[in-house]
Amino acid sequence: MEKKVFSVDGKELRTISLDDAVFGLPVNEDVIYYAVTNELANRRVGTACTKGRSEVHGSNAKPYKQKGTGHARRGDKKSPLLAGGGTIFGPKPRDFSYAIPKKEKRLAMKSILSMQAQSDRFTVVEDFTIDSGKTKDLVKILDNFTKGERTVLILKDDDPKIKQAARNIPLLQFLSYNRLSAHALFYGRKIIALESAVKNLSSFYAAKEKEAE
Repeated sequence: MEKKVFSVDGKELRTISLDDAVFGLPVNEDVIYYAVTNELANRRVGTACTKGRSEVHGSNAKPYKQKGTGHARRGDKKSPLLAGGGTIFGPKPRDFSYAIPKKEKRLAMKSILSMQAQSDRFTVVEDFTIDSGKTKDLVKILDNFTKGERTVLILKDDDPKIKQAARNIPLLQFLSYNRLSAHALFYGRKIIALESAVKNLSSFYAAKEKEAE
């Protein structure tokens, strides 16, 4: 697959060949679903906590005698049936995270990359950095490719200057080529990849396939 490479000014420079093993696969919706839901589950903090009947502060004494009052029989004030009482089957702290097979996760990433590359959402831009680390300098570049859309910027490495400039831009998420997010890539309305990042993606996933074999 051939893709145009653009300058930071939005001008066409040349074409680049994308590896079909990463960017030319048929879209597998099932593994994309599993990868996205796995990431969302792993993000859950699981800190919700309610008090049961045995944990609520209060007396254990009966509020009135069992018989002779005309009222329904009652245990103590901590009954779940009373205001301020314990919660029945309420949430407790738990770990929602789980793992999916590595092959499945790699296939999901490649399926999403293929889906985006085969559309007009995927744009390849020449390598650049933001020496000043200022947000306005990065915004000036991004305005040539996206206009207020949910955007994902794929970097060739952990560039601290770009990350410094990007952290204050709403609807922009930056990812390194070797630490992608299925959720971010799938829901990104615009995917901007640096030219070296595209090459690194091909070699990275090719290496992973060899390790799996």
